[in-house]
Amino acid sequence: MTALIEEKCEACRADAPKVTDDELAELIRAIPDWNIEVRNGVMQLEKSYQFKNFVEALDFTNKVALMAEQEGHHPSLLTEWGKTTVTWWSHKIKGLHRNDFIMSAKTDQIYS
Repeated sequence: MTALIEEKCEACRADAPKVTDDELAELIRAIPDWNIEVRNGVMQLEKSYQFKNFVEALDFTNKVALMAEQEGHHPSLLTEWGKTTVTWWSHKIKGLHRNDFIMSAKTDQIYS
């Protein structure tokens, strides 16, 4: 499998397929520190990142926001003192698409 960080997001239409159970099992292995959360029946990927203070957390948030804008795929971002929580899912399909795994991997790369 190509490293997810090397992939680009593809335009996601409302009729795009969600990842299958087999794809989910394969893709989640590439981002093992991410959690699968289900909110209102919508599967999402979520991870919290720890920082020394609010300024570092906000800097990380801004870097993720810039990447999201460049890729055309936007997460939910919660920035708190010393912590940023990032949640990816594809709004149009109300679930997970390969794009969400690509962006999760790229988010980890920003943090490292």
